Amino acid sequence: MKIDAVKWGGVLLIILALMAGSAWAAWEWQANAYGQQLAAKETAYQTERSDLANANAAQILAEQGKRLALEQWLAVSDQSHYRALTDEKTKQARLRDRLATADLRLSVQLDAAATGCDAVQATTSPGSMVYGAHRARLDPAHAQRIIGITGDGDQGLIALQACQAYVKEVSALK
Repeated sequence: MKIDAVKWGGVLLIILALMAGSAWAAWEWQANAYGQQLAAKETAYQTERSDLANANAAQILAEQGKRLALEQWLAVSDQSHYRALTDEKTKQARLRDRLATADLRLSVQLDAAATGCDAVQATTSPGSMVYGAHRARLDPAHAQRIIGITGDGDQGLIALQACQAYVKEVSALK
């Protein structure tokens, strides 16, 4: 009987060893399978994140390109606006200088009915191109004020044109 017990004990030990080995192999196989699944999920997650980052980077670059184009357009627009204002101020300054030096005189045409003259002037006065019109010269100080007012109006119109061009350009970008 002892031999049978030893024989069965040995068989039992072998069976236990085989069971432990198969449990270990199943454990390793399952860990490997789960590891592969986790690696696949991690790869898919990283790919998704990379795609999102690339899309965001492309959108940022596109917006930066639009901003750069708008900044360049604004710089050119500001230069042309400044040039137009400078030219207008120079023209106004020359006109004021000519008025101050009596090189140029402003005059107004008078209404013949208001002056009580019914007769038409037969000849033109020297340097005049209007036939029969009565003209009165303006005082140089009044002429200077008139030129100043028209200069301010011209500058306002130039600024308005610049604002309208800006609004048109910005609304075109949207």
